[in-house]
Amino acid sequence: MYRIGKEEIDAVSRVIDSKALFKINNVGKEALTFESEWSEYMGSKYTLLMTSGFAAITSALIGFGIGPGDEVIVPAYTYIATALAVTNVGAIPVIADCDETLTLDPEDVRRKISPNTKAIIPVHIMGFPADMDSLTAIAKEYGLKIVEDACQSIGGKFNGRYLGTIGDAGAYSFNYYKVITAGEGGALVTNDRETYERALIYHDSSAIAFFGGQLDDVTQPVFGGTEFRVSDITGAILREQLKKLPGIINDLHRVRDDFVSALSDKIKLSPSNDFAGDCATTLSLRFDSADKCISFMEKCAEKGIILTSPINTGKHVYTNWTQIMEKRGALHPAMDPFKMEANKDLNHNYSFDMCAKTLDLLARTAYIGIDPNVTEERIAALAERINSVV
Repeated sequence: MYRIGKEEIDAVSRVIDSKALFKINNVGKEALTFESEWSEYMGSKYTLLMTSGFAAITSALIGFGIGPGDEVIVPAYTYIATALAVTNVGAIPVIADCDETLTLDPEDVRRKISPNTKAIIPVHIMGFPADMDSLTAIAKEYGLKIVEDACQSIGGKFNGRYLGTIGDAGAYSFNYYKVITAGEGGALVTNDRETYERALIYHDSSAIAFFGGQLDDVTQPVFGGTEFRVSDITGAILREQLKKLPGIINDLHRVRDDFVSALSDKIKLSPSNDFAGDCATTLSLRFDSADKCISFMEKCAEKGIILTSPINTGKHVYTNWTQIMEKRGALHPAMDPFKMEANKDLNHNYSFDMCAKTLDLLARTAYIGIDPNVTEERIAALAERINSVV
């Protein structure tokens, strides 16, 4: 979370004063209005506001018609929710390596494609854009769907297009740790009407048929789903947060670029698929070995500079995806995709060393968090201390 205050307080008060807190109402229509505003901002036809990024990825996969018997390729470095969204629809996540940018490696994606592969989930982790040109070309070649996990990359771009709007669908997260936030929340975007209608039905199947004529223009048959609906309070907060997004991204870029300019040329940055489009929430440093990375971080800590290591971020690294690695996709065996007959011959032969390239890259990487509110004096002082370590 970067910036939140009086505007959001007033927005919540507005909803409470209206006494129309439910998403479907004839008063504020905050959630529905946010969906329209998000679509306009991102340049996508359809937006569905829901409870989380996980909900959005799951709803997108349902919209694609993915389920038992299908494989979905996910990167080895992403939050576990990406893989769990795949198991949540009864499909099998196939884990692929990341490349030097720490995003999904197109070449390993190509190696992991099988006749059962139905979709790819590129993850713009830490705001780093994935190579969407290569991935969309591969998807087109093999007839695969793409849902972009843009949960950590709100406001980022690849070749001038907003992350999350390049594939067949995109997912965003608005939880506390994201670029803009409502505490919790997520959104799905797509330009495909069929995907939108199916996701609409699935994400709110217990109420959608009964409130506000939401099915009036829907041609897809109604089916059983779940309930990822949010209240108008979430919509009201996010409408104010969206107004702040351009300023947050601009300041993140300004601070990052000033900081990079002040760093010693002996410090090596990780490669990027689009450095200008990167969200700039994180500066990624790359070292020749894990030992050198650890030593650098320790020396920085002695000077009061705390860097983080992606190899130690728990559930963001596939080796720590307990439910996936131990093949427990659901509590009830009949609902567990790893035990389903349709999935018995699919690619779920997981091992802890299967993505050694990713583990090596993560172990040789250190992150510096970027604060959009930091002063020029603070930037210079921080860069000077880091340079002194070099």
